[in-house]
Amino acid sequence: MAAKFTYHKTEKLKSRKLIDGLFTGGKSFSVFPIKVFYMLLPDATTQPIQAGVGVSARNFRKAVDRNRIKRLLRECYRLNKLPLHEKSKLSNKPLAVFFIYIGKELPEYAVLDEKMKAVITKLESLLV
Repeated sequence: MAAKFTYHKTEKLKSRKLIDGLFTGGKSFSVFPIKVFYMLLPDATTQPIQAGVGVSARNFRKAVDRNRIKRLLRECYRLNKLPLHEKSKLSNKPLAVFFIYIGKELPEYAVLDEKMKAVITKLESLLV
């Protein structure tokens, strides 16, 4: 069976309560230029991982630039998330994750992809 590189609506982090809880009570780490906020979810949800992305409007004034960076972050996550999902399912630990781009200039896809792989590896090690 082929791997599913999808990013469905159910996998997206949309709950305002959950996002606020993530920033107030969650943990974080950085792999420059990506800052990651994460939190183990207390109840089992339908999805093992819920993820969201964000970019600072202070660093990128134009919405076009912010949207492009968010699109790149989501694409990098979509293509590299499978090991993290498998680990989360096996350990039965649902996770909420939020990726924030903290760099000052527009990134290239190759750089973001490399950094996202490092982020996913670090998140996998936290699920043990």
